[in-house]
Amino acid sequence: MRLSELMKGRDVPVVHDKHVKGLTADSRLVEPGFLFAALSGTRADGREYIEEAVNKGAVAILTDKAYEPEDCSLPCFREENPRLILARLASRFYGAEPETIAAVTGTNGKTSVAYFTRALWEAMELPAASIGTLGVVMPDQIMPLGYTTPDPVLLHKTLTYLVGHGIQHAVIEASSHGLDQYRLDGVRIKSAAFTNLTRDHLDYHPTSEAYLTAKLGLISRVLDRSGTAVLNADSEVYPAFLRAAKDRGVNIISYGRDGDEIKLIEATPESAGQAIKIDVFGTRHDIMLPLAGEFQALNALCALGLVIGAGGVPGVASKALSKITNVPGRLELVAQLSNNAAIYVDYAHSPDALETVLEAVRSHAKGKIVVVFGCGGDRDKGKRAEMGRIAGLYADIAIITDDNPRTEDAALIRADIIVACPDAFNIGDRYAAIEAAISKLGPDDILVVAGKGHEEGQVIGTETIPFNDKKAVQQIVAALGGGNG
Repeated sequence: MRLSELMKGRDVPVVHDKHVKGLTADSRLVEPGFLFAALSGTRADGREYIEEAVNKGAVAILTDKAYEPEDCSLPCFREENPRLILARLASRFYGAEPETIAAVTGTNGKTSVAYFTRALWEAMELPAASIGTLGVVMPDQIMPLGYTTPDPVLLHKTLTYLVGHGIQHAVIEASSHGLDQYRLDGVRIKSAAFTNLTRDHLDYHPTSEAYLTAKLGLISRVLDRSGTAVLNADSEVYPAFLRAAKDRGVNIISYGRDGDEIKLIEATPESAGQAIKIDVFGTRHDIMLPLAGEFQALNALCALGLVIGAGGVPGVASKALSKITNVPGRLELVAQLSNNAAIYVDYAHSPDALETVLEAVRSHAKGKIVVVFGCGGDRDKGKRAEMGRIAGLYADIAIITDDNPRTEDAALIRADIIVACPDAFNIGDRYAAIEAAISKLGPDDILVVAGKGHEEGQVIGTETIPFNDKKAVQQIVAALGGGNG
């Protein structure tokens, strides 16, 4: 693609109208023939690497209006919002994307909703993929990503790859970072969902209001004007999302206990999941849902809304709910002891998520609730005591351990937590903490190992040490000579 074709509507001198071979916002990835997007970020200023990009053979520069080139020999496109322009350029450069694309945002539940949405499409015999925390999940393979929402170049490259593999249905997790940085603005989103909003990522967003504004962007800016907004009617901020959807002029599907189009009437815990009664556009359905916790039932209904909002037949999609399975690392039952104690692994790493999970397992528990958890280093410190308070309130036994301390002193992180739950056990080594928790399990007790979910590493300092909660649990249980998972 020539530069003039890529930069439609902008002046490109004939002498500089060269073939563009790629796009990148990472100066380390610049190759001859690339357009380099010199973006200003929280950790680095891409404008400082323009000269390096030029020397590597870049054919054009995209940056902001604050940049004043002195003697740049290349076309330099100075834009008011270069991140938005990069998203649109990536869409134009790669071209192909699945015909039906959905997206989901919210503090908690994005990964589950994306996983369930893909599963519903596949149960309806529609090859589908999900893009997010678990990577790019396709019918026959999983490709690692390393991001919840990839940058627009990688995102559109991935979407084109999906089309090449015959996939015309895809769902994307839309993080607040991704929305704030316009990573999805080149994608045509047919249905977009909001799950919930609680305290998180205040190390990135300056205020809770800024965090909310970023999330609202999926509905108010990214969702196609002919699309459908799928909104959690039970959320405290539902009115803000409803207003954004009405202002955008899109179709609206509300879901939840207070939902109009998709209503959860009843959820009864069962040993293999829960029996739910739902009303979908006026039709009653009784579904055996193979998932624990009402919050997962609500995530499943959110996924149902995305599928219907993107064109799925309500009755067919509703019946497919019974075929979905649990998400790896999301309230996943990983072992059961001979005394019927159950061990779950969950990704909960925010106060609301921890509270939701502990409340969910309480309805399934005949014995005590034990929780192992920690808080990440170099992240929002304000949630540490809050998570400690919640653990003390909702669990019978709490064990505080390390969870990606990064460059902070792990002992100080644990101290920040334990001040709010002084009766908790303080065991820094995560494996030892899990081992101690399992040793305390009596008949019919439930252990929740929270914080890491599917993750395969523990970040200590600047290194990632291999560690997986599920594998640790199963190894300890096997060493005790019993249990199954």
